Amino acid sequence: MSTAYATDEAGPRSKRAAILQAAVEQFGEDGYEATKWSVVADRVGIGQTALYHYFESKAHCLLTIMRIELQQSHDRFVEATAGTTSAGQSLHDSLEHSYDLTELEVLQVRVLVANVSILGNRRKSKKEETERLAARRLVSQIERDWTALLQRGMDEGEFPVRDAHFLAQMVLGLVVSVWRWYRPNGPLTLDDVRSFVTGCAERMVLH
Repeated sequence: MSTAYATDEAGPRSKRAAILQAAVEQFGEDGYEATKWSVVADRVGIGQTALYHYFESKAHCLLTIMRIELQQSHDRFVEATAGTTSAGQSLHDSLEHSYDLTELEVLQVRVLVANVSILGNRRKSKKEETERLAARRLVSQIERDWTALLQRGMDEGEFPVRDAHFLAQMVLGLVVSVWRWYRPNGPLTLDDVRSFVTGCAERMVLH
């Protein structure tokens, strides 16, 4: 079971982690809209009413998954850039680290990318809105992280001088676009994808 789910506001006897994992698997395989909330309960082995002890709605669960994935994305960036001596190396390591994912994490990021539009609309439920706002803050933080890295490279003369924020958005767009089509059992491995996207993004920044 994912460590992120096990530590996300859950006690030792909580079913929260199991519900999150089952929802990621179901949303990632069949899509959020096509998934019935009762199917998630079946995967966990609990009654549907028990789900509401942890999440007040399917949307609340989805937004929680999205917030967790965004936090993990930010954490991967921080880990990749810690201790690097140049912006160029930080860029390379951050791009490669973006694809250091388990199969479950691949499904999780696919769920995020497929449903990102939900973050644009205010939720009536307080719990849903809390998760939505937390996710939006993380989106902004991730953009700031990458913008600051690219600006650093420009300031230090490693990268050509351009609009750092716009360039960060383009790089992030390329990185996350993979999750719209990548499948673990497809013709390309994640290492193939990592190598190709890293090379494309570095050329985008350096030329």
